[in-house]
Amino acid sequence: MPATVGRRADRLATVRRVTSRVDRGIVVRVSIVAAVAYAAWLAIGAFGRPYNFFDMKIYHGAVVWWATGHELYEFVAPETTLGFTYPPFAGLVMLPMAHLPIEAAGMVNALASLAALAVVLAGLLRPIVDRLGWSLWYTVALAVPLAAAIEPSRETLGYGQVNLLLFALVIADLIGLRWRSRRGTHVAPEDGPLLRFVYSGAWAGVGIGLATAVKLTPALFIVYLMITRQWRVATTAIATTIGVTVGSFAIVGVESRAYFGGVLWQTERVGAADMTPNQSLAGLLARLYDSIETPGLLWFSFSVLILALGLSRAAHSHADGDELTAFTLVGLTANVISPISWTHHLVWVIPAIIVLADAAVRRRDASRGLAHRSGAGGPYSGLPGVNGLRPPIWYPTLTGLRHGVAAIALYLLVLISPIWPYEHQLPEESHYQDGLFGALMENSLALALIVLVAAMPWRPGAEPVFYADRLGRQPAAARR
Repeated sequence: MPATVGRRADRLATVRRVTSRVDRGIVVRVSIVAAVAYAAWLAIGAFGRPYNFFDMKIYHGAVVWWATGHELYEFVAPETTLGFTYPPFAGLVMLPMAHLPIEAAGMVNALASLAALAVVLAGLLRPIVDRLGWSLWYTVALAVPLAAAIEPSRETLGYGQVNLLLFALVIADLIGLRWRSRRGTHVAPEDGPLLRFVYSGAWAGVGIGLATAVKLTPALFIVYLMITRQWRVATTAIATTIGVTVGSFAIVGVESRAYFGGVLWQTERVGAADMTPNQSLAGLLARLYDSIETPGLLWFSFSVLILALGLSRAAHSHADGDELTAFTLVGLTANVISPISWTHHLVWVIPAIIVLADAAVRRRDASRGLAHRSGAGGPYSGLPGVNGLRPPIWYPTLTGLRHGVAAIALYLLVLISPIWPYEHQLPEESHYQDGLFGALMENSLALALIVLVAAMPWRPGAEPVFYADRLGRQPAAARR
């Protein structure tokens, strides 16, 4: 018996020695990440729809059909009227999955999309966590499940869509611009030519070009780059788009002629404009008019107005040194003016939430500094505050509150996605079947996008990406 007790004591001592070496802080952080991931999983189950890789089944069926000698755009998925709607280049990229079972193809796409989301969040959050002194891996580990739970992400993952991958391509160019503006600061003497090329940012524009070749709406980023006179990046994006498109013509000329000669203009292939998941301006107007079709002249007029507003605000954001907000405004504008913007297209709400939250933190920190400088014992304690008034003691708490509330409200909106309880389909049910409140809920995401384009703040000097050869004419906000 004493020998048994001794062995147990030895084992307990070993366990204690092992656990004493484990940082309790790491255990707590891992536990919090696990809890957040579980909460996100529950939220997807509560607010999401049944997902069975529906769109991936169409893509998979189309490339299998194509690989067996049929015409790509003649494919129609069984028990539907839907076929392949992407350009031929996208078909070439998806062609390898014809050799995989549909479930495996869907899982590969989901894992790749989650990996892309993690890389994107690391890139977007890096300047913020560096400024605040947070841990990057911990912040990203929390952000990934939170971002994966919202409507655009869960729809993309569940239906087997490619929006997070295209999102990552565009954000890659944003990071390339960031590295280009800090040319040489990331490169050590022992780094090889590949790393020097990567960190030079000379490739910026390739991501937007590839995304445009797969889906036409990212072309608006090229327009933005030209408006802001980022000529090199714009030229790279245009050359990439033209290069892969011409290359597709050379490889699959029949499909390329079929797409650009007819399929591109057949918007009815993807569904009616008034369908609830279409949260673009066109869908909003169709539902407001309780019509299957969008009133064309009205949609065109408002689209031109929103396009001018979105690009103008993006250009001003760029001039004030906040490229992330500029890119976000362009992405949101593309969502609004596109004839069809399904809810899984709305991935640009992710950086919008980040910008709003960071704007709240920045304004709160700035107001704290103002209160400290004008308070008792501060360097300006004998001087009046702004407009002759000293800021009250509660001023730092309330400053930035509206941006913080807006970030939380936007996140909850795209998490809950209140459009689905009020989904209607003409001619069986009117879009006003549940009254004005139901109509408001059915259009809530579209309305939020329009408000963001019109009112989302930018952060002067937050992330300037001006080139070294342009420093001489850099805006004042970026030089401060």
